[in-house]
Amino acid sequence: MADAILGLGSNIGDRAGFLTGALRAIDSRADCSLVTVSSAYRTRPWGKTDQGEFINLCARVETSLSPIDLLDAVKGIEVDLGRSTTERWGPREIDIDVLVMGTLRVDAPKLTLPHPRIGERLFVLMPLAEIAPDLMIDGAGVSALAEALATASHPKACVMDTGITARIKAAISGA
Repeated sequence: MADAILGLGSNIGDRAGFLTGALRAIDSRADCSLVTVSSAYRTRPWGKTDQGEFINLCARVETSLSPIDLLDAVKGIEVDLGRSTTERWGPREIDIDVLVMGTLRVDAPKLTLPHPRIGERLFVLMPLAEIAPDLMIDGAGVSALAEALATASHPKACVMDTGITARIKAAISGA
């Protein structure tokens, strides 16, 4: 089994519901096992900024899938959950990215690992630093990257939401 970290986000409809549905779908697969889930963060949009606030989190999974097969699996989950938007960086019901998969480096047309923009995205770095504080990306620790980017960002660019976190974690634990 390989260790992989996924980034999940939603900014349309029942955002916590979409994230919960995605986590449950990932964990229900025979070839994936949910190990840990970060807190949920309310985040400002990145790239295309004229849209609603996102809820983002990261999840660590163990999987027997190859990196490309894992990507195909999570993109299939997006479709199953009703992802309808296709605009790059635009609004979406659910978005799931494969961020890292152990120490593998992949440079394929449909997947690059580690994800090429981790260090630019506070909405990835904050939850990632929470569940993988010692992770190194291109020689830099994610905790240090998150701290530096948080210091340079708007104070409300990425804020932990304890209520949404509790709702998601209770739902995925079956409580």
